[in-house]
Formats: sequence, structure tokens, C-alpha cells
Amino acid sequence: MLNEEVSILVKRLKDPVIKKTAVIEWGSPIPSFGNLVSSKIATVGLNPSNREFVDLSGKELEGSYRRFHTLNSLGIKKWEEIDESHLSSIVNLCFEYFSRNPYDGWFKKLDNIISGTSMSYYFPSGEACHLDLIPYATSSKWTDLTLEQKKLLLEISGDTLGLLLKRSKIEMLILNGKTVVETLQKISNVSFEKVRMDSWTLPRKGGGVAGYAYKGTIRSLGGHKFKKAIKVLGYNHNIQSSYGVTKEVQLAIRNWITNEVGI
Repeated sequence: MLNEEVSILVKRLKDPVIKKTAVIEWGSPIPSFGNLVSSKIATVGLNPSNREFVDLSGKELEGSYRRFHTLNSLGIKKWEEIDESHLSSIVNLCFEYFSRNPYDGWFKKLDNIISGTSMSYYFPSGEACHLDLIPYATSSKWTDLTLEQKKLLLEISGDTLGLLLKRSKIEMLILNGKTVVETLQKISNVSFEKVRMDSWTLPRKGGGVAGYAYKGTIRSLGGHKFKKAIKVLGYNHNIQSSYGVTKEVQLAIRNWITNEVGI
């Protein structure tokens, strides 16, 4: 279990600086989407969507619609009241995420990208999970946060990925989008190899948006040293982008990942 790690993440919710960051303070930290302990591969994003906690009208998800714990669902009024059983409950909902009410509108596309590896978020595989650089959902999308808010969030929890990977058997990370790639390079002090991929160019009027592949390895992160190096693959396109990544480009990225994992 990850009770110790989640306890650390919960304590950070009490930091007064959090109030300046648009973090949904009544929502629990999300260490992982899926079972981190049994996974061999993990996709990586920036931070959880507010839709993990609220519906389109902004109302807290409840009952069978609930995805993660909140102060309300745990029956406490503030995070200072949390105990070991609460921590276990938070971890359990994270590990069971893809068997309950996953945000398929977001995750199905990512699952397809890694599907050539024979690993998946979903039953019966369960050998893949999703991790975010920042484990806290924000009321606004990352792109709508101010530079100061992004800076504060990384200062508060930039070591989270290292903290979690140290406890895992993850062998490979798949970075979803340029911002994730650049942010991980910054917090890991590692520069990844960057190669232009002609087959990943997105068609646009007057030209196209170039596609780039990234490769590298990380051996530590945020002061946490791993037992063995973790391979990193990434791409600059955000698969869920509202601008649209064509099916052809998605397939090309999928095939590249499949080949790289098999090497």
C-alpha cells in the first residue's frame, strides 16, 4: 500500500500556499490512477482534471459516480482528522479506478496509445497505470493557471513522481505532451533525446504541426533514487487535445511506442 506516501501528500494540502494555487482542497490527493504496485508501465500527465471530483455543473460526484475520496466521503471536516483507515480508503479508490467509474473520455485514447504493448489500464491486464506530476486536481485546467500558480504547485509537489516511482515496479514512463516532457526534464535535470517524426505531423492550413519523439532514462527524481533506471518515452502532441490529433498520427505514435517497448 501507499499509506505513507499519501500521508505526505495530504500534509501538503495543509500548506497555506495551496490556497493560492486553485487546488480543490476538499479533494484527496491522487497518487495514481490504477494499481501503481502491480504496474510495469505508466503514462504521465500534468495534474488531475476537476472532473475527477465534480460533474459539469460543479457538483461533487457522489454514490456510484464518485471517483476519488473527499473530506465529505471520508466523513471528516478537515485533513488534520485523517487516520490510517482513511489513508487506506484513498489508496484503494486509486487502485480500483479503472474498474469503477473511470473518466473514459480522457483515458481511452491514452490506453489505445499503449495498447500495442499488451499492457492496459483495464481488466484483465491492470499492468498499466497513470501518474500525474502534480497529484492535486485544480478547479481550472493547467493551461488556465497563472505562471505563479504552476510554479507554486511544482515547488510543493515536484518530487511526488519520484516518491511514488521509488515504491513501484514501473519500468517505463510514457509522457503525454510537450509540457509534460519539458516539466519532467526540468525537475529531473535530464535532457531527453528529441527526434522529429514526419509521420506525426498534424495537418493544418498553410502547413502542419511537427511531431517530435523523446527518449531517455531517469535514475532519480526529486531526491528519490530508484533501484534501477526507468526508461522514458514521450511525444509532443497532447493526445486529448481539443485541436485534434488524427487517427493516423495516433496510430503512428502507438506503433513507435510498441517498437520501443519491445527493444
